[in-house]
Amino acid sequence: MMTKRLVLAFVLVSLLICCEDIKREDGVEKDRFEMEEQGKKVIYQVFTRLFGNTNTTNKPWGTIEENGVGKFGDFTPKALKEIRELGVTHIWYTGVPHHALATDYSQYGISKDDPDVIKGRAGSPYAVKDYYNVSPDLASKPDQRLEEFKELVERTHQAGMKVIIDIVPNHVARHYEGASTPEGKEAFGATDDTTVEYKRDNNFYYIPGTAFQVPEWKNGYRPLGGNPHPLADRQFEENPAKWTGNGSRLAQPDMNDWYETVRINYGVRPDGTLDFDQLPADYATKSDREHLALWKDKSVPDSWIKFRDIALYWLELGVDGFRFDMAEMVPVEFWSYLNSHIKEKNPDALLLAEVYNPSLYRDYIHRGKMDYLYDKVELYDSLKHIMQGHGWTDHIPVVQEGLMDIEHHMLHFLENHDEQRIASPEFAGDALRGKPAMVVSATLSTSPTMIYFGQEVGEPGAEDAGFGSPSRTSIFDYIGVPHHQRWVNDKKFDGGQLSEEEADLRDFYKRLLNLTIKSKALMGAYEDIHYYNRDNTEGYNYRVYSFVRWKDNERLLVLTNFDASESYEFEMKISPEVVKSWGLEEGSQYVLSDLLYNETEVQLKIEKGQGLFQISLAPLQSYILKLQN
Repeated sequence: MMTKRLVLAFVLVSLLICCEDIKREDGVEKDRFEMEEQGKKVIYQVFTRLFGNTNTTNKPWGTIEENGVGKFGDFTPKALKEIRELGVTHIWYTGVPHHALATDYSQYGISKDDPDVIKGRAGSPYAVKDYYNVSPDLASKPDQRLEEFKELVERTHQAGMKVIIDIVPNHVARHYEGASTPEGKEAFGATDDTTVEYKRDNNFYYIPGTAFQVPEWKNGYRPLGGNPHPLADRQFEENPAKWTGNGSRLAQPDMNDWYETVRINYGVRPDGTLDFDQLPADYATKSDREHLALWKDKSVPDSWIKFRDIALYWLELGVDGFRFDMAEMVPVEFWSYLNSHIKEKNPDALLLAEVYNPSLYRDYIHRGKMDYLYDKVELYDSLKHIMQGHGWTDHIPVVQEGLMDIEHHMLHFLENHDEQRIASPEFAGDALRGKPAMVVSATLSTSPTMIYFGQEVGEPGAEDAGFGSPSRTSIFDYIGVPHHQRWVNDKKFDGGQLSEEEADLRDFYKRLLNLTIKSKALMGAYEDIHYYNRDNTEGYNYRVYSFVRWKDNERLLVLTNFDASESYEFEMKISPEVVKSWGLEEGSQYVLSDLLYNETEVQLKIEKGQGLFQISLAPLQSYILKLQN
């Protein structure tokens, strides 16, 4: 199978090189297939409505006119070229499907949304209102918004990157309409029997005989910050009431519930029993095709079919993959069904899921046919504690060992739209503290790496946007992102307004990420040498971390210092097991050269079966040392 893929990749690359129309605007041929075969995937998550916004007003609860909004068109060939050259292979455009928002687009035939069931002024991107269209906020011409998105997909492909968007399977907006649903298909809930709490082919769960009530607001909260709006009247018509997205069965959900959304019914009865055929136990080892064949002759709940049609629709528009929100809240059988259909349409589609329960990881990978899951609870949480000064690096190899059988499937990240910014006081208070953790996150395993836009320039997420509190960049309101805006530089996308420290940080990310997508070793073997040095090296402690990676003739040693104030100098040791695996000869000397900044070389000597070299680590310094052949 791998041979066939390599032959196909060679043919496709040859065709691309021969065809003039596949060149980027800067004249460089696309190299998507080659970069995938050579190294790791790097995902750049960007909150689409914020990326190109140059407005710096940042008024809490500000309107779109006051605070501004970014557009699809802001992702110019120049902007995309710079993202690609950062070392990115995939862009996750967050917040693309049309979700509920407070801005009035009725002149374009779009119904108004009620702020009593919206979070923020710009709305949650996870309260989707129409799965067959995109947010009007993102278009220069809202009546042509889908065409503008298609053009963005094409520009992204021309820049040599693939496109990921969200699908939110667990819930939809309380005011879901599906106005763009294609002829011959039905919007969610259109033909539900609302007289019963549950029926297998209903799309929602109901509370018959009871109308929905807007939550009681607490602690001084008011929709839109109390600013006037004709629909902010504590009234929202929904009769009978539906279950709320997080599972609340109250007609009046709490304000801390996901009250802006309603739960999708996947054929799970209210008592938790399943109203569909379950996967046989041995399907954990079956292929996508075998999963697809299993479902071909089975009757499945209507919601499964609707989401299958939605995913195939976006693939038809050129989307290359999906990030699935709160996937663990949806039965694994549905994922087997959906993902096998997606892979039939596009075998290379990237399928990334938000799953936080480690006991479910293998089930959702092997039986649910996910490509990648968030490594939040294991690696991210461990690195965060270390960056904050609470944890020891001794825990990192424990995490890696525990996930070794699925390490390729665990997406590594230090920031995303749900998490605090590294530079925020609530996290580390300094973006530079993220550098050693980023080296570890990006090189520890064969898994993809993800960064969140603005992370590479130290964005602290300090703005009071309105809904929610600072420390992460708001996903609910119109806001500017100051550090990122300095890189945007009035849409020159050249970093012209960055401080020296911010520019240096971006240069670090660029060096690191490009190294990872080109390295064969980072797609090869791993061996911990941290504990070997903890036991045998004077001056090496729990703030330092090390491991080795290798494949073919490329052999790397990664060494990093998480301490922000202390330097360390010691004689580093490579264990006899690694010396043997690398084929190093007793009594010989070798050169190790740093790949990050190309400024350091050390002499490695082999004595008594182990490798030895002197090294000095400044605060927050990392080395990725390559053995010179």
